[in-house]
Amino acid sequence: MFETTLIRHERALKNMALVLGVASTVAIVQNWYPWNLFLSLPFCLIWMGMGWLHTERQLKWINVLFTAFYVYGIGRYFYLGV
Repeated sequence: MFETTLIRHERALKNMALVLGVASTVAIVQNWYPWNLFLSLPFCLIWMGMGWLHTERQLKWINVLFTAFYVYGIGRYFYLGV
């Protein structure tokens, strides 16, 4: 079911990932912390799903790693209230 949803919405998800990636880059350049974390997490989740869909092992595991970093950063942001 998950794969069927990814296949059906692949183009829309990739376009959304492109917009999120550009917005995240702008947030990094403009130093709009923590927006870069909130924009990058869904970007990584989309590409992680695409990695599973097309069995691209390297893409999948790199995005799992970065997803963990973003979840840690967001958790730290809320925990410390920074």
